[in-house]
Amino acid sequence: MKKTLSLFLLVFPALLFAQTGKVMDNLKMESKILKMERNYAVYLPPGYETSERSYPVLYLLHGATDDHTGWVQFGEVLHITDKAIEEGIATPMIIIMPDADTKVMGYFNVPDYNYEDFFFNEFIPHVEQKYRIKGTKRFRAVAGLSMGGGGSFMYALRHPDMFSSACPLSAYVGPMTKEQNNQRFKRQFPEATQAQADDYFENYNALNLLAKAKVEDVKSVRWYIDCGDDDFLYEGNSLMHIEMRKKEIPHEYRVRDGGHRWSYWRSALPEVLRFVSDSFHQN
Repeated sequence: MKKTLSLFLLVFPALLFAQTGKVMDNLKMESKILKMERNYAVYLPPGYETSERSYPVLYLLHGATDDHTGWVQFGEVLHITDKAIEEGIATPMIIIMPDADTKVMGYFNVPDYNYEDFFFNEFIPHVEQKYRIKGTKRFRAVAGLSMGGGGSFMYALRHPDMFSSACPLSAYVGPMTKEQNNQRFKRQFPEATQAQADDYFENYNALNLLAKAKVEDVKSVRWYIDCGDDDFLYEGNSLMHIEMRKKEIPHEYRVRDGGHRWSYWRSALPEVLRFVSDSFHQN
């Protein structure tokens, strides 16, 4: 009996460790497009290091003023994802958290900083080669909060062939009017031309993109939109919901109690993980 108990005490800590995922938040890659290093963080699910299987992937985008560590430090991605996988809410997946330079309008192409080009032409190929990721639309999802919610909208609308699901949370959907766009763009890029400002509005306003998109392409993405009832970005999210309803684009739309804060996004993450897992499992 003592021998059995001793063996159990030796094995039990290892069993606990095997049920825990792993986060690395100090990773870097060199970008030729951006002509600089870019940082990123990765969540690897329990069992990744001892298995040989490939995994689906969620690209999880941070908001303005944060970086690639936001979802790690404030979003508690390790604890929440481990718990969701343990409870069977989510399938084991890899989560990639890039760093968008929030000083230059984040995830999109702007003068001298073509982040969207970097994301699709360099970043995705890099991480999907480095990690055992199932690199096809069915097994790829995107989600994010605030500015990253806007990134989720824009990336899935502009590249619907890339993602099986998109989950914008408290999303910034882009400048609501051309006047707002011009003021912000010219303030950020004083030497930019009017043509560049107009181009930004056409390409990075979610309502514009939805109006121009092929409905069947948008329908090929499963959509989960969530914005708090006290969030200052409620209008854009509500308008996206209304336009999707008009175009008969299936989507889940949630308005829950809360504002533009981490407590809201932490409470949203388990449902995001469940939703994208359903997409990974679909026939």
